[in-house]
Amino acid sequence: MPSGPTPSGPVPLVRQAGGHFAMGRQHGAARAAALRAFLDDGTARLAHLMTGPVSWDGLRAAVAGYRAETERQTPDLAAEVRGLAAGADLSEDEAWLLQSRRELLGYHKVPTLGDCTTYARAGEAAWHGPVLAQTVDLNGDLDDVIAVLDVAPAGGRRVLVLSFGGLLGYLGVNEDGLAVGINLVLGGDWRPGLPPYLAVRHLLERAGTVAEALDVLAGLRLASSRSLTLCDPRASAWVEVLGDDIRAVRSDAHVHTNHFLHPDFAARDELNVFARNSSLRRREACLAALERRPGADPEEHFAVLSAPPVCVSGTGDIRRERTVAAAVMLPARRELRIRPGDPSRAATQVFRLT
Repeated sequence: MPSGPTPSGPVPLVRQAGGHFAMGRQHGAARAAALRAFLDDGTARLAHLMTGPVSWDGLRAAVAGYRAETERQTPDLAAEVRGLAAGADLSEDEAWLLQSRRELLGYHKVPTLGDCTTYARAGEAAWHGPVLAQTVDLNGDLDDVIAVLDVAPAGGRRVLVLSFGGLLGYLGVNEDGLAVGINLVLGGDWRPGLPPYLAVRHLLERAGTVAEALDVLAGLRLASSRSLTLCDPRASAWVEVLGDDIRAVRSDAHVHTNHFLHPDFAARDELNVFARNSSLRRREACLAALERRPGADPEEHFAVLSAPPVCVSGTGDIRRERTVAAAVMLPARRELRIRPGDPSRAATQVFRLT
């Protein structure tokens, strides 16, 4: 069954430069019509995904908690969110909702069956150069609000990030060749904290290597459980975050899906049995595909990401996760390659920091 509509035309590229408020304004102005339409579609489609009525009165207090933590931990990104609101003519509450909508969904209300397959190869395991590749599996039919942000902060690292619906970050690569991918894992109490997608963006601005990223991550208080995959031109690692606990494993070759891999966290995994079976199946299929050693052509990595069960087909139900994009990042080239929508049906688009 088809995974859903693949966006026609190129993925929008938004160029941002200057101070963080100015960069947010540039992002908002470039994507104003798309963001307004997204917010007007059942409050960024939350009404289509959550049980019971969705109202601003019910969401505002939760959004305020994520805003306060972002302002405390990453004030530069908080300024950028304010700029996003100004540039797109949104209320600040609306701009903050766009940054925290995944946390607002939680994981008790949404049946999760798939949420990204990610792998990295570095060091001796990188047959043709280091690579970080992943599918992006989300509900809400978000492939129509995809964009790539080319972010050049004044005095900071230039970053390429994939964005959905106004997010300041999701996954990406920076000018030093650090790439960061992200997976959902479920456990612990989700609470006011820094939304993980913003944490990815923060890592890409503040760190140039895997080791530096681990140091920066240790000082953050995330809102929800996640796994991050880190890869630079020389090394890679996977990280699991559960509440205030972090476990990091340096490895030149690894695949992560949606169940905890670290033995310290395995007993605290709250993934339901159907989702766990999907996660195990996708990881095993990805490992088997990588045994065939994709060659120097990055398109061979997209072949791995495009084949089921790694590529999750849609059912026509907006509440169910499906693959809405695939990304191949090449740290040594400072390059982000994207296939929007179902990667088996989309052309590759290349973005490079030069």
